[in-house]
Amino acid sequence: MHIKYLGDSKMFEYDKHYRECQQSNEPFIRAKISPVHKNYFVQIDLMTCDFKLSKQGQAQIKKLVKNEENYVNSKSLYDFGGFSITDELSWFDGISSEHLDDFCNSLYDFTMRLHQSKPN
Repeated sequence: MHIKYLGDSKMFEYDKHYRECQQSNEPFIRAKISPVHKNYFVQIDLMTCDFKLSKQGQAQIKKLVKNEENYVNSKSLYDFGGFSITDELSWFDGISSEHLDDFCNSLYDFTMRLHQSKPN
C-alpha cells in the first residue's frame, strides 16, 4: 500500500517514512495536530526528490490552501494560522480535520504532476 502522507505519528515513524520517500523519489508530507487550535499543521518537503515544485504547482497549491483558509475562517472558531509555499519546502497551519485527507492527497498529486527537475 502506497502512503502519500503521514499524520500524527511518532518521530521514528516520520524518520522511516522520510527515508522511504527518498528511496522512491517522492515528496515527504506530514501532518501533526496543533495543541493550540486542534487542527493540523502540514509540511511538505521536496528535499527527498530530484525535482522541485513548478510555479504552476505552487499556484495550484495556493488555490487549495486559500479555499481551506476561507473554510476555516468561516467557521469562526479560530483564525487560519498561515502558510508558506516554496519550490522545496512548504507549510500550512490550520488545516481542518474534515479536509486533512483530501488536502494532503491533493498536495501529493499536485507535486507529482506539476514539478520540474532540479538542476544538477
